[in-house]
Amino acid sequence: MDLFVIIALLVVLSAVYSYINARFIKLPGTIGIVTLAISVSVLTIAIDTLNPKISHYLTVLAQNINFSRTVLNIMLGFLLFSGSFSLNTKRLKKEMRPVFILSTIGVIISTAAFGGLFYGVTLLFNIHIPLVYCFLFGALISPTDPVAVGAIIKNSRLPTNLETIISGESLFNDGIGLVLFITILEFTESGGNKLDFAQAGVLFVREVFGGIILGLLFGFIAFRLMKTITDFQTIVLISVALVMSISVVASFLHFSIPLAVVSAGLFAGNQTINIDSTERSHQALEKFWQLMDEMLNTILFVMIGLQMINLPYLNNYWLIGGLSIVVILIARWISIVIPLSFFRKIASNTIKNVNIVTWAGLRGAISIALALSLPYSPYRHIILAGAYFIVIFSVIVQGLTLNKVIDASIPPPEKD
Repeated sequence: MDLFVIIALLVVLSAVYSYINARFIKLPGTIGIVTLAISVSVLTIAIDTLNPKISHYLTVLAQNINFSRTVLNIMLGFLLFSGSFSLNTKRLKKEMRPVFILSTIGVIISTAAFGGLFYGVTLLFNIHIPLVYCFLFGALISPTDPVAVGAIIKNSRLPTNLETIISGESLFNDGIGLVLFITILEFTESGGNKLDFAQAGVLFVREVFGGIILGLLFGFIAFRLMKTITDFQTIVLISVALVMSISVVASFLHFSIPLAVVSAGLFAGNQTINIDSTERSHQALEKFWQLMDEMLNTILFVMIGLQMINLPYLNNYWLIGGLSIVVILIARWISIVIPLSFFRKIASNTIKNVNIVTWAGLRGAISIALALSLPYSPYRHIILAGAYFIVIFSVIVQGLTLNKVIDASIPPPEKD
């Protein structure tokens, strides 16, 4: 299928789903779109078994989208830049310590807890998965997804400090998550015979610190360029070029693209490009990236729904999917309570609201993309199915009920 046709069909589907949701269903945007996309995909699979001609175009569209490559190499950079550009850096600095703990130690603990629990639970149901593959599953599903988190919490009633912690964690935890994923994947591909800690350390330093330095450097250059002009079209082009150049250079140097883009977005967003008090270039640029974020979010979640057509074997893994959901929630809770308990003075409010932080830790397209990037093995379908069930549960169930969990955990103030 021609590239233009693929893009056109994705945009048309996104517009149709958005209209149906806004006009009739009236669910929160992201949740409604995912629900519609999944429903249509299930209907397409059913129709395809009866009359393949009717569902031909939607099936071909789903098969022609390289989801993993599209998300990780193309869309993710734009979405992360948008989220970090509009993040309140003053609030982030105030909550930086719990954000740092959750995005580093928390991810490691979650990976270990998920892997161990998933291995034990599957054995109880006579499902045999090697422990190393359970840890691999834990590494790709433990980092919270900044795209899903950003899309859901903007419509929630989260207190400001918790919103900052959850958003900040989701922006920064991909670095350690990707390093864990790559390290464990290399261990499985070597036959489980060796684990080079020195190589893993070098990989971590290169990915994380290289990505942060690259992002700050490119962000500074772009900021200086934008601050010297008033032509808004050129300012927008520079910001778009910033994201694309970072993605290309970081990929070539094997730096973390997410951390590089987030660093550039935080730096550029925290510095005003307005030349004088009469200019509103920075505010206009924020609105541009907010619009870009909403449009790409819609297309991304339509693509998640379309993956149902590519994964018709999901109906064989209902048990695995259900177990995965329970285990990731437990692992998420453990990964918050254990590290923050040692730093109670700086994170007492987070500990008090552990149920909210647990429930707001959503997974999304990045986990599916990483699962799809796995090489073939007897356990690939199990991991992919489990990841898909977790993501759908996160977006729809956790997204719809987040405000109820907030209301139950934080009672309204008493009236005088």
